[in-house]
Amino acid sequence: MFSKRPSTTGSNSTISEATRTPHRPRVEYFDLADLTKTDARGFVRSMESHRAEPFGLYLVCAADIPPNRYTEIWLLPELSIQVTMHHVNAGHDRDPVYHIYVGEFARIEPKRWRGCYHYIDIVARNGRVPELRGVDELFAAHAAGHVDAATAQQAFERATAVVDGIASHDHNFERWLTTKGIALSWL
Repeated sequence: MFSKRPSTTGSNSTISEATRTPHRPRVEYFDLADLTKTDARGFVRSMESHRAEPFGLYLVCAADIPPNRYTEIWLLPELSIQVTMHHVNAGHDRDPVYHIYVGEFARIEPKRWRGCYHYIDIVARNGRVPELRGVDELFAAHAAGHVDAATAQQAFERATAVVDGIASHDHNFERWLTTKGIALSWL
């Protein structure tokens, strides 16, 4: 499905996507023993708490994106996604926005997890059509040799499966997750 070719930017791309320089997949580490998250640039942020479930790992951090105060993260390895929700005040969001990132998420040591992001993300709100982002970024990374064809195709297929799953459950992300045996809890 994917072959090396020059990157093109479609008419649906945002300016930020169109001007990004292709880069390697971003990698983050989640250290449960120290309650820290190390991002792709090496910045270490503290986490307030975590909880392991059979289907994934839940994390709570102080937000670093004003005006948000809390960030909640679910790593769901079997679905190859990370779900993030930002809050101004815990428990007061009337219309949650789910930021869903496609990639590889796994425990690499008993108290350490790794997330490798494959460029594509989905913004989902209940009752609304999910927004698929980063496809141009994935294609540009592939054209630059940062991801192979199999990884690019797998990321695209996983992202479209998430969008299809949400759409087929009345545009309700968590309703779709329950069909996968996953029930997320939030602040």
